[in-house]
Amino acid sequence: MPRTVFCQYSQQQAEGLDFVPWPGELGKRVFEHIGKPAWAAWLAHQTMLINENRLSPRDPQHRAFLEEQMVKFLFERDAEAPAGYVPQD
Repeated sequence: MPRTVFCQYSQQQAEGLDFVPWPGELGKRVFEHIGKPAWAAWLAHQTMLINENRLSPRDPQHRAFLEEQMVKFLFERDAEAPAGYVPQD
């Protein structure tokens, strides 16, 4: 039986992640409070941020920016969209 969590992103019960997806305390927080659908949504948003802003996950400043955006996206619902981004209908 899969592990379930009350997802802070979707505000409902969801299947929990299979592993801690990020190092440190933030990774533990995500593992305990974020479901798989929300994590998939974050990964899609993160990909957009990396591509549109030409970020390198190897650059410490870029990783810090992505971590900040992850917190805003998953827990504060206040993530930054790339400049000029227009959501599709």
